[in-house]
Amino acid sequence: MPMPQRVSLPPTPNQLDTTVVNKERVSWQVASNLLVSFKYAWDGISYAFLTQRNFRIHISVCVLAIGLSIFLHLKAVEIAVIGITSGLVLVMELLNTAIESVVDLVVEQKYHDLAKVAKDCAAGAVLISALVAVLVAAMLLLPPMVALIVSIF
Repeated sequence: MPMPQRVSLPPTPNQLDTTVVNKERVSWQVASNLLVSFKYAWDGISYAFLTQRNFRIHISVCVLAIGLSIFLHLKAVEIAVIGITSGLVLVMELLNTAIESVVDLVVEQKYHDLAKVAKDCAAGAVLISALVAVLVAAMLLLPPMVALIVSIF
């Protein structure tokens, strides 16, 4: 499966372009309607998918866990629990990406101890949510997987 193309980083202020100028004029405004809000949200998800390797990994694992849940005929509530925990990992990864972007914007690619703390804490939050999701998936998926393997052999 070919890897998606990388999204280029937003232009710097020196790269004046009418599109950038127009975006700057409206970037602080509230979305004009609900569809525009959804478009902005989708833009964020797309950005994370195209630029963040870990986000793609988490999506793949999420799809695998839910697919395996359905294959193993887990109860609807168990599939929902796996879906919720997987979704929370994706949410944490999106927040991590947002925090990293804001920190990079503020410190302008220079090292700062507090920038490191912010980025490390955000990454830690993703790690904790991923570990919890793995624990939940293991508790729900391993017993029926073992039963299936035993029944085959």
